Amino acid sequence: MKKIIALSVSCLLAFCSFSQWPSNVTIIDPGTSDSVIVKGDLAKGAPMSDLSWAWNSANACFPGTQSSKFKGNHVFFALTMPAQCEMKISVTPTDGNGDLSIYAYRIGAAEYYLVPDLGSCITCEADHKWDGNWKGKVQTSERKVSMQNPGKEQYNILIGISGPAAATSGTFSVKVKFDR
Repeated sequence: MKKIIALSVSCLLAFCSFSQWPSNVTIIDPGTSDSVIVKGDLAKGAPMSDLSWAWNSANACFPGTQSSKFKGNHVFFALTMPAQCEMKISVTPTDGNGDLSIYAYRIGAAEYYLVPDLGSCITCEADHKWDGNWKGKVQTSERKVSMQNPGKEQYNILIGISGPAAATSGTFSVKVKFDR
């Protein structure tokens, strides 16, 4: 019986150790730094034909009425969110007139679900170009989301950068800042 249990545990550990993000996801490793900046290009992404995961109530990332802001190529980044911190994520196009959108979702540390195959997540946030003006606010080309982790567990964070259907190329910078 002990051999069966040991074999089962070994198989489970081997299976879990091979879990990782797909090759089209760029891993961000901030180390012990309070912030990190990585570069990206929409030309390295691809459009996503099914965006319904975003307005599924188990994810609630952005409403279907805003799907046109996410019809361009999608480029992915991922990192592990440390315990007891707030993470502020922003994307800024190299071209100051670029029209980008950002979303980020939090899942368990042993989960590597990539949209559109995301059944559920702990939380998801998105930002995109406004449809109109907001009183007292000025919109720039920078888009921002934030994630909070007050607990003692780590989580995986997937960051997606996209834009409207015409957004199939264009360079940008993703900044991740940690408040620990």
